Amino acid sequence: MALSTLDPALQAICLLAVDPQGLGGLCLRGGPGPARDGLLARLRQALPPDAPWRRLPLQIDDDRLLGGLDLGLSLAAGRPVRQAGLLSEAAGGVLLLPMAERVGPSLAAKLAAALEPGASHLCVVALDEGQPDEAPLPASLLERLALIANPPAGDLLASLTGSSPAPGLPLDLAEARRRLPTIPYDDATVQALCGTAAALGLTSMRPPWQAWRAACAAAAIAGHDAVTQGDAELAARLVLAPRARALPQAPAEPAAEPAAESAPAPEASAPAEPYPPEAATTEAASPEPSDGEPPAQDLQSQMIAATQAAIPPGLLDSLAGALSTGGAGSGRRGAAAHPARSGRPLASRRGPLRTGSRLDLLATLRAAIPWQRLRGDERDQQGPGPAPTRLLLRRDDFHIKRYRRPEASTTVFVVDASGSQALNRLAEAKGAVELLLADCYVRRDRVALIAFRGSGAETLLAPTRSLVRARRSLSGLPGGGGTPLAAGIEAAWLLGRSLQSAQGGRAQLVFLTDARANIARDGSPGRPQAMQDALAAAQRLRAAGLASVLIDTSPRPQPAAMALAQAMAARYVPLPQGQAAEVYAAVSAAV
Repeated sequence: MALSTLDPALQAICLLAVDPQGLGGLCLRGGPGPARDGLLARLRQALPPDAPWRRLPLQIDDDRLLGGLDLGLSLAAGRPVRQAGLLSEAAGGVLLLPMAERVGPSLAAKLAAALEPGASHLCVVALDEGQPDEAPLPASLLERLALIANPPAGDLLASLTGSSPAPGLPLDLAEARRRLPTIPYDDATVQALCGTAAALGLTSMRPPWQAWRAACAAAAIAGHDAVTQGDAELAARLVLAPRARALPQAPAEPAAEPAAESAPAPEASAPAEPYPPEAATTEAASPEPSDGEPPAQDLQSQMIAATQAAIPPGLLDSLAGALSTGGAGSGRRGAAAHPARSGRPLASRRGPLRTGSRLDLLATLRAAIPWQRLRGDERDQQGPGPAPTRLLLRRDDFHIKRYRRPEASTTVFVVDASGSQALNRLAEAKGAVELLLADCYVRRDRVALIAFRGSGAETLLAPTRSLVRARRSLSGLPGGGGTPLAAGIEAAWLLGRSLQSAQGGRAQLVFLTDARANIARDGSPGRPQAMQDALAAAQRLRAAGLASVLIDTSPRPQPAAMALAQAMAARYVPLPQGQAAEVYAAVSAAV
């Protein structure tokens, strides 16, 4: 049976079983049920027999995830005893993440770091059980999972839930794993995958490279000596189509240009080649298509057509809705406050002694003292020798102090104070700041203001709840000059990161700008470099998980502002004639 005849979910399982570390993992969407259990059983059977299979709880602490000192065993043994982390235990196998839609940004960042090449040598199977209208997986984690699939239905569901608990897949995956390193690098196919990704609105270079790895795995399963057009199209359908952010348009064919002169895709630097350099050198030395193979332009056109047909129904509509109502990272999901170390005391609870937690000594002693005689007798029977201490403690004895403290929420206005519209934008920001401060005593919010113009950005109003102080600071704000957009985004990133990490609060960034950057980060003029620096700063803002809103103040919505909002995962709100009340309403809707 050929790989192309299987259901897409089974195709994804086969590809992941052949190259788990190269593909990073699988996002399996849909609620629990027999179909999902059948897919997981087939994946576990398709992997090598010695591949680890570990389940990752969402509430795992850093010591259990990354490894550290086992305090209970250390106290019992009288010497430091280290425990291996779950990431180390899953090395070379699969880490199963149930309820992945609820994963927090901290855990998502650790898993994303573990999925980097050469880190932990594992793959993650994320079980996304959320509804279509709920926030998806964090982008940092989803981007590193090459495959996205849904459990099958109908007759295929019956085949997955038959009498056999886990019937084998009708393919020789062990032979495919041995053949995979011999698949040579094909520059034309990689360029066609890059062009297809660009046509789908994907700006990152990770998806096309993941599609290339999937194409190599498909070629290894089919027994091909090199990646064929069918292998590349199958990989594009499984990797690129579920991530589409725009309707693809087939590239126009040149009128009187030879095939070798056509540009298959925008030039991009591919990551390090995972296969032998000898094969890559041989393929790169002959860029001309061989007999029977389509030219690069035709290959890209056919790949775009195949990918367009595989885009899930309603995907683009849901992406457009997420852009208008706030995407991942724009709300409060996953922004839980850090455990409070001060405030109103609550009843202590049993729990691990983590970094930053405070031990309730009296409660710990109350839990341990009644069991000392039994523990002493048990130790004498086991014969490990005399106890290093008179008090025998175990892990279950530890009680941790808990406190309740209201989470501080700060709205940071980042205002474009450059150009002729500077006075209008500043007036809108002033009015919105006063409206937010008017109800700060109810919501316990704070407000800050950053203005950027000339060659840099300046914090004009530090986080405050004082309406009098805000009015005094906002009374005479300067305006005019160039637009150092990258400097403004970087200043907002620094302030938001300090508010969330050092002070344990939550920051909401509100940008008022037309996104027409003309001053680069180093202070030099020039629109192309200035916009490139602004997009780089926006991606750093997105990686930090800071919620943001971008209010486009230009007379007409600008593509540059939309691209900037997408880069920082911000809610995009066009307000050409926005008044203070409208700005306040847009900000309040995102809080």
